[in-house]
Formats: sequence, structure tokens, C-alpha cells
Amino acid sequence: MENSMKNKFYGIAAAGLIVGASLPPAAALAASATVEAAKDACIVGEQTDGYLGVVAGADAGDAVRREIRDINQQRKAVYSDLAHRNGVTIEVTAALTAEKLINQASAGQCYRDESGAWVEV
Repeated sequence: MENSMKNKFYGIAAAGLIVGASLPPAAALAASATVEAAKDACIVGEQTDGYLGVVAGADAGDAVRREIRDINQQRKAVYSDLAHRNGVTIEVTAALTAEKLINQASAGQCYRDESGAWVEV
């Protein structure tokens, strides 16, 4: 099987495993009111790697950056557990969760696409 086809096959298989399993608990993905407000203002956004990031050129204060770091650490722990239970990598679990979170973004929120560009919904 050609490498790109093999990667696509494994990606689809992993997606099936994770979709069939429980997704990360909402509490692990939830953000504080401060971070949610920053998301609504397109200061903070979801990234395709499953973690929150500060939108390029946005002015995020130290408190928001600390909360983002804490949330991302919690997410990584949840992704690790879920990946272990499903026999896939953390990166696959995080990327599949990111896809779901990005698809749920509200109008005016931003996300970072695979090319690294920030896009407003």
C-alpha cells in the first residue's frame, strides 16, 4: 500500500475507533468564562492539533495565557487516556477532537487551520 494511502487508511480506522468510543469529557474541553470571552473576541482559538492558541496579533493578557496553558495540559491528559484506551496516538485523538471543536465554533470565533493561518468563522 502506498504511504499516503496507508496513512489515510490508518487515519480513517483511528477515526472510527475514536468516534465509536467516548469523546473527551466536555469538562476537559471546557474553558473558563475568561477564555470563552477571548474566543468570542477572536483572541484565542482552537487549533487543528486539539489545543487552544492565541490568535496571531491578538493581545492576550497573562491571565488568559495561563488559563490556556492549564486547559491545554488538561486536554493532553484526557487525550492521552483516550488514545491509550483506543490504541491510537495522542495526536490522532487530539486532531479528531479538534475537528469536532472547530466545526462547533460560533460565528466570530477564530480557529487555526492546517496551514497555520487563523480563520474567522
